Amino acid sequence: MNIAVNTRLLIQNRLEGIGWFTYESLKRITTQHPEHHFYFIFDREYDAEFIFSDNITPIIQYPHARHPVLYYTWFELVIPKLLKRLNPDLFLSPDGFLSLKTPVKSLAVFHDLNFEHYPQDIPFWTRRYYLKNFPKYAHKAVRIATVSEFSKADIVRQYNVSPEKIDVVYDGANDAYHPLAKELKQRIRREYSEGLPYFIFIGSLHPRKNLVNLFRAFDLFKKSNPSDVKLLIVGAKKWWTRDIDLAFNRMVFSDDVIFTGRLNISELSKVLGAAIALTYVSYFEGFGIPIIEAFRCDVPVITSNVTSMPEVAGDAALLVDPFDPESIAEALYKAYQYESIREELIFRGHRRKDMFSWQHTANRLWESMVKAAKPS
Repeated sequence: MNIAVNTRLLIQNRLEGIGWFTYESLKRITTQHPEHHFYFIFDREYDAEFIFSDNITPIIQYPHARHPVLYYTWFELVIPKLLKRLNPDLFLSPDGFLSLKTPVKSLAVFHDLNFEHYPQDIPFWTRRYYLKNFPKYAHKAVRIATVSEFSKADIVRQYNVSPEKIDVVYDGANDAYHPLAKELKQRIRREYSEGLPYFIFIGSLHPRKNLVNLFRAFDLFKKSNPSDVKLLIVGAKKWWTRDIDLAFNRMVFSDDVIFTGRLNISELSKVLGAAIALTYVSYFEGFGIPIIEAFRCDVPVITSNVTSMPEVAGDAALLVDPFDPESIAEALYKAYQYESIREELIFRGHRRKDMFSWQHTANRLWESMVKAAKPS
């Protein structure tokens, strides 16, 4: 087969959730299927590390597709012309965007439909583009892959798509995540939190990550449990909003919140591994990769009882109501105060972590690609 792939989110030192999905799954698929040829389509200069094997031909197609007008230009004007020239058997889009103006069979990966449920969290023109076009992408695709049973059910419900058309591939976690020795934990804490224990949040600082209620919960925890515990916030402030800023500035214990910015994966795995617990209390997720990363690091998990997170965490996390700061604060108290609870969560997470791996993801995505490319 000849397979064209939208790789516009493979950007050096700027991989996030969908970028990591693209990187980890394609690295395995391309190297493990040398009999097939892949065209990687970038919207900017690319790094050689993303050309995983000899059966990949990289192609740059401008402009940078990072705005609704440029989304349209790239996917509806540039990509159709390129696909007509390449004539591939399949167009794979790991970020879900498709071209509506090409007859080439297409497989879209929909990670979640958060914009359908919380449109106010997304800038106006981006929101308008998503709400108009993703329903069309769902029906244009010959198959859809998604990362949880929750997301599959959501796609079926929102877009009236047959469940038979959707494959659940799940996400994984990088091998860099593993438990730390006690001495390394102490060194990391000295470097990041003045040697003090800390809870950790990891992710883009987006409204749906629920930092507003995490800040409120951390304040409640500190008021009722005087301690030197810190809260480490790891991620870029790209989506930092007025509401998040207001919640932070109203905190009594804002001095105990530490912002690290974006960290590379080597450093991030250590910072996570030295935490008391992961606090991942989003109000909407298609999967929630940091949950699996914490399991791999033997770090207890506090996460939300909504959308995909209970599916991913199973019985290996303290589940909270993300809309109730007191519920989150109670879980912070349990994770901090009771070693027996921490040990039980670590045991359960260790048992659960092998259910999810990027090799499993790659295998399932490849199966979906083969189905999509089959003659009608």
